[in-house]
Amino acid sequence: MEYVFSERVSSLKPSAIREIFKYAADPSVVSLSAGNPAPEAFPVKELTEISARLFNENPISVLQYSVTEGYTPLRNFLKDYMLKKHGIGRSFDELIITSGAQQVMDLATKSLCNSGDKVICEAPSFIGSLNSFRSFGAKLVGVPVESDGMNIEALENALKNNENVKFIYTIPNFQNPSGVTMSLTKRKALYELAKKYGVLIIEDNPYGDLRYSGENLPSIKSFDDDGIVIYAGSFSKVISPGIRVGWTVAPAPVVQKMVVCKQGEDVHTNIWSQMLAYEFISKYDFDAHLSKLRSLYRVKAQFAMDLLDKHLAPKITYDKIEGGLFIWCKLPDGVDMPDFCKQAVLNKVCVVPGNAFLTDENEKNQCFRINFSTPTDEQLERGIKLLAEVADRIIK
Repeated sequence: MEYVFSERVSSLKPSAIREIFKYAADPSVVSLSAGNPAPEAFPVKELTEISARLFNENPISVLQYSVTEGYTPLRNFLKDYMLKKHGIGRSFDELIITSGAQQVMDLATKSLCNSGDKVICEAPSFIGSLNSFRSFGAKLVGVPVESDGMNIEALENALKNNENVKFIYTIPNFQNPSGVTMSLTKRKALYELAKKYGVLIIEDNPYGDLRYSGENLPSIKSFDDDGIVIYAGSFSKVISPGIRVGWTVAPAPVVQKMVVCKQGEDVHTNIWSQMLAYEFISKYDFDAHLSKLRSLYRVKAQFAMDLLDKHLAPKITYDKIEGGLFIWCKLPDGVDMPDFCKQAVLNKVCVVPGNAFLTDENEKNQCFRINFSTPTDEQLERGIKLLAEVADRIIK
């Protein structure tokens, strides 16, 4: 039988990262390509205790259907937490629980975009979000990322020269894949441009709690007095990605449409996961847990940067990071980046080619992404030494 797929999905390609994972499954290959939290970051003991208590004391509430908007105690706790801790949430905003932050992108695009509408994205940006936007027929417009965030002049040009722009997508803290943090000046400038041109902002912040050096910066949503920012939060990097619990704080009319769309997707986010997350953040010392994670990743990040400096500099360069899980490495001009990544795989180490994160995957790119949170120290050192062998052969 000949299978005819919808126009919406016929042009979609598999995630380059997921394809690379096939190679990474080989135990002889060192994977620097994942984006998973460190195994030692999971609060296994606490989550085990909570799960046992939930199933012992009130098993039906964990196993039964729930409401689409999310578990009420978790929603109320997060509303209060986001307002007090981050200044997020106005009288016109609402909060709902989602199946990870990824679903925020899906629901927002489904609610706001018609086929052919434009979405302005950082270039590079998170491939999962880019594919969500593409799946609804949105046309992506890339804006270059500099060492302090999105190029504001290029952003305004994109807003001037494109019709039907529905929103600007940004990861302002420790951006995936570049590791860059947007400066306060640029956050304010981005907000003002969005207001000027009448477009929304999606602020995706999965890594904001993982700052281990430098000073915290206010979120873009914290100065949203005009109802133009959709904020996406997640427990994936600070509790567990497997529980698939995220949330959005957004203007109530937008949230209302997202709820209707969610009802048609998954009815509600896994209720056991929501109750688990609520119990952990409300009845355990969540701040102490975050402090432990920052300490863990501070050491791992510095170890990775020291290895890069020792084995790959000056042939391969990168910007120092202050948080998050990724380092964006740049090859010299004239070096074939896709071939370098292919040779790396053949040399038993996986990295992610930079073009996988672009709005146009055919655009020339000299970068690749490495992750330091998932591998052990021994694996990380071996992997970077293997990359150095490839660099020595290719870069003259």
